[in-house]
Amino acid sequence: MPLPVPGLPRPIHAVIFDMDGLLIDTERHVRSATLGAAAAIGRPMDDAFYAGIIGTPWPETLAMLKDFFGGQEGFDQFRAHFTPRMDALRQGVAMMTGVLELLDRLEALGLPKAVATSTGREKADEHLRHVGIHHRFTAIVTRDDVTRGKPHPEPYLTAAGLLEVDPAHCLALEDSHNGIRSAHEAGMMAIMVPDLLPATDDMRRLAVHVATDLHEVRLMLG
Repeated sequence: MPLPVPGLPRPIHAVIFDMDGLLIDTERHVRSATLGAAAAIGRPMDDAFYAGIIGTPWPETLAMLKDFFGGQEGFDQFRAHFTPRMDALRQGVAMMTGVLELLDRLEALGLPKAVATSTGREKADEHLRHVGIHHRFTAIVTRDDVTRGKPHPEPYLTAAGLLEVDPAHCLALEDSHNGIRSAHEAGMMAIMVPDLLPATDDMRRLAVHVATDLHEVRLMLG
């Protein structure tokens, strides 16, 4: 059922969520594991470089990491320290504030829901099941389901296609800059809910709103 929302240019017919840093509090775990592993091999990584890989498609992230660590050998050393750190942190992954309340509200309104994430299928399914919300989405689009990741619009267009909803009537919820760019290019109404990255002037131009958390998004829906 279409939902007109004050402040939004068009009624909402469906909602598409990013996952990491929006539904699930994974970004801090990944950052901790990444910076810790880099320091462990004597190649400390600064916050500016790390911010540049948030929300970047994996092939590009991999190229950036290999360049940062001086090639394949350096990257392999990094990965040997990163993997056990992530495995140790993964069990502590939890939902972000307001997720369940927003999902409940969307279901009460009869609005279909999907996920469009840059994470691979195996990890996306694992994380969503770990926090108990995998079953609450009609479709889950991962980086394994598209040929071009965010900031390209393909992930969001694919999710809209699976929901059989016009992208122009989809509300996209994102925490990353590349995610907002992806949703905007798909022609969707995008709301940014910042996590590790702040909302820049460019993000405020591309998004229809910047929210403090998902509770604020839920309240917008009435």
